[in-house]
Amino acid sequence: MRLKVELEREVDGRWIADVADLPGVMVYGSTREAALSAAQALAFRVLADRLEHGEALPEPLEVSFVIAA
Repeated sequence: MRLKVELEREVDGRWIADVADLPGVMVYGSTREAALSAAQALAFRVLADRLEHGEALPEPLEVSFVIAA
């Protein structure tokens, strides 16, 4: 599973990171690195939640992030 993280800087200086393949995984950070880190952490939480609730995930589960800026 390859997750694309899209990063964009807002007009107020904050960074927004979005993982389109995981609905709801969109976070803000004061820096690019903070937004990226928060997006990756939230993506793992979403995947863990899906596993805990028996939702189908690709087997075996391998996750990598591609940064698109």
